Amino acid sequence: MDDSGRPRTLGARDAVRERPTLKTIAYMTGLGITTVSRALKDAPDIGAETKERVRLVANQLGYQPNRAGVRLRTGKTNVIALVLSIDEELLGFTSQLVHGISEVLGGTQYHLVVTPHSFEKDPMVPVRYILDTGSADGVIISRIEPDDARVRLMTERNLPFATHGRTDMGIVHPFHDYDNETYVYQAVQKLVQKGRKRIALLAPQSRFSFYTHSRIGFERGLTDFGATEVPMGRVTSETPLDETRAYAERLMRSAGSPDGIISISGSATIALVAGLEAAGKNLGIDVDVVSKQSAEFLNWIRPEIYTVNEDVRQAGRELAKALMARIDGVAPELLQSIAQPVWSKMGPKD
Repeated sequence: MDDSGRPRTLGARDAVRERPTLKTIAYMTGLGITTVSRALKDAPDIGAETKERVRLVANQLGYQPNRAGVRLRTGKTNVIALVLSIDEELLGFTSQLVHGISEVLGGTQYHLVVTPHSFEKDPMVPVRYILDTGSADGVIISRIEPDDARVRLMTERNLPFATHGRTDMGIVHPFHDYDNETYVYQAVQKLVQKGRKRIALLAPQSRFSFYTHSRIGFERGLTDFGATEVPMGRVTSETPLDETRAYAERLMRSAGSPDGIISISGSATIALVAGLEAAGKNLGIDVDVVSKQSAEFLNWIRPEIYTVNEDVRQAGRELAKALMARIDGVAPELLQSIAQPVWSKMGPKD
């Protein structure tokens, strides 16, 4: 402080030329470093006026705690790592998930670090790196398998984590999932109500948990509503879009082609529709399509598609809340949630 009690300005340029520290704030406010540190931590023995003055200067300087220093003092990094496959759906998934997580982390001490990887390579690599370097306090992973080696390793190493999807391996852990079984079951019901009897399911790869959930819903729906399956061969929601389009065209030109298709992926649905139209089929007349989507866009392109929404931004929020609670010691069985399908109002009117 200067003689008039105002924050110092003369010489401050030299103090803030480099990254501002607690010492910088102490210089600018005329307070001790310990007092500044406790004020920023909202310590009860520091007066409200002092806290406000310290926060004002800290904000003006753009002060951020040094992560290395925080880690040395507390053993924490204040980092949440999102390990995200670069193979995730193109249309809206990644941005919506990151947005949802960031909404929850904003205003907390945590920072989000996105760690991209390819699932076609070893999915254990980014998790091992985080564990070996201690670079995050908690991890969010997706593309979950029923017996997921990443879940087992993080459980053994006591690293808090949350999964976007469920496992089936006897380990209780935080998760948020979408009810793909109910979605596909309802989709079969919708198609049968439209008079469709030969139904194909474009499912994910069989190694993922949501493949199993999707198949259970599909088979149960076929039995309950009296429809039959038209196989999709080796095509999955992971298949390159040009290959999906070409296969859909061949399928729709063949004898016994489906009159109803259920898609687990919005981007794959675009390829499916392009293929069936290339085969001369009319959407909504010769064949009906039901698709899940992570953002409202399919009906802008084709109003005839029956669409069901998956709120990926809300999934991000739930995962972030679950992980922070787990870091704080909340029991994992209390940190599990499953979102239900929501049918879009933008689809065709029955």
